[in-house]
Amino acid sequence: MALYGLKKTPRSWYERLSNFLIRQSFVRGQVDKTLFIKRLNNELLIVKIYVDDIIFGATNETLCKEFCSSMQKEFEMSMMGELNFFLGLQVKQKKHGTFLCQTKCGTKLIKKFSMEKCKEASTPMATSTNLDSDEKGKLVDESKYGGMIGSLLYLIASRPDIMLSVCLCARYQAKPKESHLASVKMMIKYLKGTTNVGLWYPKGTSLNLIGFSNSNFSRCKLDRKSTSGTCLLLGNSLVSWNCKKQACVALSISEAEYIVARKVVVLKVSG
Repeated sequence: MALYGLKKTPRSWYERLSNFLIRQSFVRGQVDKTLFIKRLNNELLIVKIYVDDIIFGATNETLCKEFCSSMQKEFEMSMMGELNFFLGLQVKQKKHGTFLCQTKCGTKLIKKFSMEKCKEASTPMATSTNLDSDEKGKLVDESKYGGMIGSLLYLIASRPDIMLSVCLCARYQAKPKESHLASVKMMIKYLKGTTNVGLWYPKGTSLNLIGFSNSNFSRCKLDRKSTSGTCLLLGNSLVSWNCKKQACVALSISEAEYIVARKVVVLKVSG
């Protein structure tokens, strides 16, 4: 569900809102300070704040009604009903679970960069692709390249399948070359055929937290650093994913794997 109509949130406004929720027996998240959780017996109420919008859900519908009533008494706002769209994410709540996607954003991206008539690609990037600075390559428009990267980065919110490719191309925004632009366009071709792909969160799954990690040893041609890839699943639901170049140069495949495995353990503990 969603609530709209709060004032724009300077620090003082956020403090007022958070203090009100804490007085209502909510607990603020340790990692995400805009997440508030209230436990009552075996029931759970979760509230997420973004600027002047609030989304919330509970294991009991009565908790939702009580929360909505208390907020409307304290603040001026309107109840928007069941959540369907939030920050570019389309939310489809079905009988057996919830589906998140960014179909509209993906379609707009394809149209924005005039690639409606392009052929579809089966993968976001060829497995043999290994980008570097391409010093002898021809420069392309930085603003256009940066805009394409920015749009693709926004889609990562529901598309972990393009994260590695997007992050790799994002390294060359300062002086993009034709080879880099070709890789970005291939990703958009891939999106054209997969605009309806998203994340599925089924109901009734276990709450076991499972982590996976991997690394590509010394694949960066510039500094020979490895890239770490991690993901966390809560039951059968993907809740966190990450792709980042490692801070140091690993001297062996084992060392690169240990570095990324440690990161997964830290994420699980903090989560």
